Amino acid sequence: MWPRRRFLEQISAVPLIGGVIGAGAPRLDAAAGMKGGRDYFRELGVRPFINAAGTYTAMTASLMPPEIMEAINYASRHYVMLDELHDKVGERIAALVHSEAAMVTSGAASAMTLGTAAVLTGTDRQKIIDLPDLTNMKSEVIIQKSHRFGYEHAVRNCGVRLVEVETRDDLERAITAKTAMMLFYNNNNREGRIQDEEFVELGKKHGVPTFNDAAADVPPVDNLWKYTKMGFDLVAFSGGKGLRGPQSAGLLLGRKDLMAAARLNAPPNGNTVGRGLKVNKEEMLGMLAAVELYLAKDLAPERREFVKRAETIRSQAAAIDGVRA
Repeated sequence: MWPRRRFLEQISAVPLIGGVIGAGAPRLDAAAGMKGGRDYFRELGVRPFINAAGTYTAMTASLMPPEIMEAINYASRHYVMLDELHDKVGERIAALVHSEAAMVTSGAASAMTLGTAAVLTGTDRQKIIDLPDLTNMKSEVIIQKSHRFGYEHAVRNCGVRLVEVETRDDLERAITAKTAMMLFYNNNNREGRIQDEEFVELGKKHGVPTFNDAAADVPPVDNLWKYTKMGFDLVAFSGGKGLRGPQSAGLLLGRKDLMAAARLNAPPNGNTVGRGLKVNKEEMLGMLAAVELYLAKDLAPERREFVKRAETIRSQAAAIDGVRA
């Protein structure tokens, strides 16, 4: 069973639709495409559905607001130099979320791969080419046993070995000359014996960069700057969940030197571990618009509406014989 708070946090990112949810949510025909336009899903025999589950990748995450589609469509009509746009969008997003630096990535997992690569290689061009061969590089990433999760392959893509720990003493003993980074899974903060602030403190004490995977952890809005201000060197967010930006995009936030190194490991640069992790002008402007829109919103009325919807679901379920809600 999910606690009430966790349920509300998850449901708040879902544009739920259907009679049980009530007014104010987008209709199915709007989700299928612009009114009067070509119905691709019908042509292909793909059936849209009511998403009452969450922003799961397999269910295509969120629905993008019109403002974000406008930014994407605008980008699609122009040629620009990709690195220049990367620079400008990164600077704007960093300022908006009070981070030293930022970059748009092709999802949170991409941010994890590029962030890990940045820690391993810095701006050393030969090391960037060598990855995932870690000869003469640090090769271990420390993670709490309770923080092992299904997306850690994004880190292991860089050739590192994950070292499990449980206690503070375990962690300090595990730090060696091979230690490259400490990885934290934000969703499991309360399940670990070392919580976020202590984790950061240990990283600072031993001079080891800390990386927080907070992919699905917006809302609340202040999470966009909470963890960098806490002292995490890198933080990853998904673009297509609570932010309702492009599902094929994400954010990497953190230290300026590490962002510069991540950029060198990313497209349009070739012969890198991140070459396949492309993000184009459409995703960049889509994510910029998503962050701007999210920060400009008054989230309190929206949250009250989500609480109301959750209570509607709870009361309807409780009316069914044999169901307790």
